[in-house]
Amino acid sequence: MTLYYKDFNNKTAVITGGASGLGKGTAKVFAEHGANIVLVDIDSTKLDLVGNEIRQMGVKVSFYTCDVTNEKDVNKIVHLIEKQVGFIDILVNAAGVWASSGFEDSEYASLEDWDFTYSINVKGTVIFSESVAEKMKERNYGKIINIASHAGKYASPSNAAYGASKAAVIHLTHSLALRWASNNINVNVICPGSIWTPMWERIAKRIRRQNVSKNKMSTREIFLEHIKEVCPLQREQTPEDIGNAVVFFASENAKNITGQSLNVNGGIIMD
Repeated sequence: MTLYYKDFNNKTAVITGGASGLGKGTAKVFAEHGANIVLVDIDSTKLDLVGNEIRQMGVKVSFYTCDVTNEKDVNKIVHLIEKQVGFIDILVNAAGVWASSGFEDSEYASLEDWDFTYSINVKGTVIFSESVAEKMKERNYGKIINIASHAGKYASPSNAAYGASKAAVIHLTHSLALRWASNNINVNVICPGSIWTPMWERIAKRIRRQNVSKNKMSTREIFLEHIKEVCPLQREQTPEDIGNAVVFFASENAKNITGQSLNVNGGIIMD
């Protein structure tokens, strides 16, 4: 294992939504750099599988089942992590959803979609950040990295709920960065682009349903066509790409960076 960021030795990174998608990819990148990994997810079965997989990389791994929208549950888990694992140096808020069930068959976001996306994407990020920051302030040190989306930077007529929730995460990041700067806590946000995850597979199913010409295409083919059409670099992004950006924000190389959003999207959105 090559340690590019040796400052992660003996550092603990807590990753919500760590059992799949971007959370899992980010955990693997942190493991490559020698950090202790704590996975938090509501899916206990996937947690076991991913936790054991990452443990094979030669790092310490712990995992906890938790509903990030439940404040009492989150406070309990954060207390357990500090008691059983140690100080939390890094928090990655990667728990996120695209829409409630059935969205693939609808034209626009429903009230259920608004409630569902905001409860996890925004409320969950707030609750976990607040809980962990109270611990970080005691040590006058911490790194918090939120996962939003470049969808939070442009309008979508079909899924305003998801885009608005991610825009809220970006704004929240700015607010928390200002609030905790005096406590030496850096707060930044990554805005991923088009990544082949279960979330994007749902998007592809929706595209196929709404477009007769794509009826015979697989969801993966629809995704790759999308990349070809909209991505200047003409290549898809991966969970590990996002993990690399997260690890940079969590490193001491970024000690003077806070309140910033970084697009990792192959140039689809530039700002």
